[in-house]
Amino acid sequence: MIRVLVWNEFMHEKKSEKVAAVYPNGIHRAIADFLGEEKDIIVKTATLDEENCGISKELLDETDVMIWWGHMQHHLVPDEIAQMVRDAVLEGMGIIFLHSAHHSKPFCLLMGTPCHLTWRESDDSEILWVVDPAHPITRGIDRFFRLEAEETYGEPFTIPNPDKVLLIANYSSGEVFRSGCLFERGNGKIFYFQPGHESYPTYKVPEVQTVIKNAVRFLAPTYRQPLSCPHVQKITDEGSYVIPKS
Repeated sequence: MIRVLVWNEFMHEKKSEKVAAVYPNGIHRAIADFLGEEKDIIVKTATLDEENCGISKELLDETDVMIWWGHMQHHLVPDEIAQMVRDAVLEGMGIIFLHSAHHSKPFCLLMGTPCHLTWRESDDSEILWVVDPAHPITRGIDRFFRLEAEETYGEPFTIPNPDKVLLIANYSSGEVFRSGCLFERGNGKIFYFQPGHESYPTYKVPEVQTVIKNAVRFLAPTYRQPLSCPHVQKITDEGSYVIPKS
């Protein structure tokens, strides 16, 4: 079983009637509901207003893949919590950053860059094109799929060059954007997936759900170990270890 933790600010849904009408139980519950239908996935949720943002070292140790949605309250996540998430990824936990989580503290720590982009809310439609149809994350997706309305994101996107770009978006207004980016950091894998503005029912779109399900399975760790810098023994020609002199 793949153990998933879905984290959400859970602020827009409580402040905006428009958002609450789309996600009455929160974006985290909408994502957890479709993931929970899968026989090989177990889902927990956490939100910003819980104690310690709902995150602990013990919980992260028991999480295979974390999903992070944030937007208006990135600054309220304590630095030590963001560093804890970063360290879990470096040890091997997979993580999916959704939509405005490009400015979240854990994502910026893992990227090492400002992670800025251009944006506009104007109800533009979006087409997401599959760059790598052979990749496990895009399995089951056609050449492209369309979102009738989404927040417009555009280049430049100030992230390091991804290890793979899996999806590229173009909008009815002309912008293009690297909307599905895969990275490796330490022992962990990271997937940034752009769709998911809070006022649109994006997480109810079958193709979006398919990409997230596929990403959960792809990012699940096969090796998990804290990173270290050990002083090791020398190996002799005979293959035996020699304890180095201090």
